[in-house]
Amino acid sequence: MKIAMVLRKDEYTREVEQLVRKKLLQSGTYQFVTDPAADPDLVLSIGGDGTFLEAVHQYGFAPHYVGIHTGHLGFYADWRPDEIDQFVQALDEGNPVIVEYPTAECQIHTADGKTHTEWVINEIVLRNASLSTLVVSVFINGKEFETFRGDGLIVSTPSGSTAYNKAVDGAIVHPSIEAIQLSEIASINNRMYRTINSSLVLPRHHEIELIVMNPQIMIGLDREQDVWKGVRSITCRVGSRKVKFARYKQLSFWERVRKSFISE
Repeated sequence: MKIAMVLRKDEYTREVEQLVRKKLLQSGTYQFVTDPAADPDLVLSIGGDGTFLEAVHQYGFAPHYVGIHTGHLGFYADWRPDEIDQFVQALDEGNPVIVEYPTAECQIHTADGKTHTEWVINEIVLRNASLSTLVVSVFINGKEFETFRGDGLIVSTPSGSTAYNKAVDGAIVHPSIEAIQLSEIASINNRMYRTINSSLVLPRHHEIELIVMNPQIMIGLDREQDVWKGVRSITCRVGSRKVKFARYKQLSFWERVRKSFISE
């Protein structure tokens, strides 16, 4: 089995990585690779959820993913550093349950006629790049739904529904549901301006089109964010591909939610 590792850049995580590497090499059945072109069978993320997002965007859809979290909160990771022996044993025994999480795709259309296609496993976030209000006309399946005015908009996947989306009171959606969710960040609602002021969960065959009125906006794609100028519109839909997790430890999605937000 070819294994790639992606690490959070701190001393404790490097210590955990060295211990994992040592124990896996003792079995003699694993090969470590560092190049995505080497087509690893398994990508091991050691760090937090941000490290996992980095790993997924670095290695793409082909491998299976598993995580060891070395921080305070690891929603995607199954294992803790004090469980390394159990993790290695489970890896040696094989037969993981393969779980697939939906992604979201977006096409960013700019004033120069270019189209930029992107994908996320967590969320796409739109904010105005200046201190003024973000203004976006929202279309669903080609029909105008509302004009949003406020701080920003989030288009999240089911797994991303527990991230920024949850912080703005969006719904938590199980990853078996192939959907995207549109949530508002501090919308303006008064006698002149109205929005639905509620999260919308849309199924696979629906498409959101966001017509941007601002000359420049901040676009966040999972961990990365950049200022974009001249964005005319952004179309979002459920992604055509999924990210595959190798679950060597049986922990349901709702157990992850409980452990992450309520109690260990």
